[in-house]
Amino acid sequence: MGPVLSRLLAIDDRRFWLGFGAVGILLLAVVPSLNALPAGHALNVPDYAVTLLGKYLCYALLALSLDLVWGFAGVLSLGHGAFFALGGYAMGMYMMRSIGGRGVYGHATLPDFMVFLNWQELPWYWMGFDSFWFAAAMVVAVPAGLAFVVGWLAFRSRITGVYLSIITQAMTYALMLAFFRNEMGFGGNNGLTDFKELLGFDLSRPGVKLGLYTASAVMLGVAFLVCRFIVGSKLGRVLMAIRDAESRVRFLGYSATAVKLFAFVISAVLAGIAGALYVPQVGIINPSEFSPANSIEVAIWVAVGGRGTLLGPVLGAFAVNGAKTWLTGAAPELWLFALGGLFIVVTLLMPKGIVGLAAQARERLRGRPVPLIEEKRNA
Repeated sequence: MGPVLSRLLAIDDRRFWLGFGAVGILLLAVVPSLNALPAGHALNVPDYAVTLLGKYLCYALLALSLDLVWGFAGVLSLGHGAFFALGGYAMGMYMMRSIGGRGVYGHATLPDFMVFLNWQELPWYWMGFDSFWFAAAMVVAVPAGLAFVVGWLAFRSRITGVYLSIITQAMTYALMLAFFRNEMGFGGNNGLTDFKELLGFDLSRPGVKLGLYTASAVMLGVAFLVCRFIVGSKLGRVLMAIRDAESRVRFLGYSATAVKLFAFVISAVLAGIAGALYVPQVGIINPSEFSPANSIEVAIWVAVGGRGTLLGPVLGAFAVNGAKTWLTGAAPELWLFALGGLFIVVTLLMPKGIVGLAAQARERLRGRPVPLIEEKRNA
């Protein structure tokens, strides 16, 4: 592990805590204060911008979750969109149950789409979602359970590299096809929408939107610290050793399967939480969130920011989605070409991403270039 990465991950790094505190103040104090200014004020942050920033924070949490397994364990999952969507569906089911008789059809128990499809009773797997805490438990348990099953089957069979990526991509594609079916009881193509409240708070109120933004910022900060603690511990060193030379780690007596499985499950949980925070802010969850293209896009965020750095994926998520928001408005037909071109540029010219480029530039100015992550030594 290179000295620059060591400084990034050092638990007692004062510069890290100063930077972490400054970003926290910006997100949790400055943005809400600017949002509270009168609408005509030059520095006012409008309500729609707060919601947009909240979405970006959820995307950043999703990118961070992928970096934990890809950047530090070498496991490129192209199915993290599935964990994100499952967490979103769990929260969406709770909010659909919260509508009650206020739906279009006025049914006290069944969501509107079930009434429209002539369902006579609530499916058994919807039971319990009238409780927020049950839904919150499912946000964690469902992605974790799926990740455990897929990871255990794959890692114990020593499936790695592109084969593992294909398996995870097939997983999210299969889920997308399943959730598109009306018989599944999740709203089919339209998904779940028309949410009205969360924990009794009206989702249309600006104050509630600001609260969801704040919750997303806090959760991102907590997740960042958790990931930083993991990768800075002995377990993190084993993860990076598995990434660089798994056979040697097994030879030394470590259970590479257990270590990778732990990281994969934690990563899935973080992705599920990101999805649960995302859905109330955008007001809809449908099977398109399972699209393999979404999971590939998450990998691009991580690559652009700099995998294996924790900070990089957060920056990459904000940078790519900020560009997407602007370009899809200015020239929507060019966005996919721009995204593909960006991935090529990063692969050829910025293999260590934004963070790596900045670190290398700083070290070169000091006259001693240092790579962000040491190259893997020859076996």
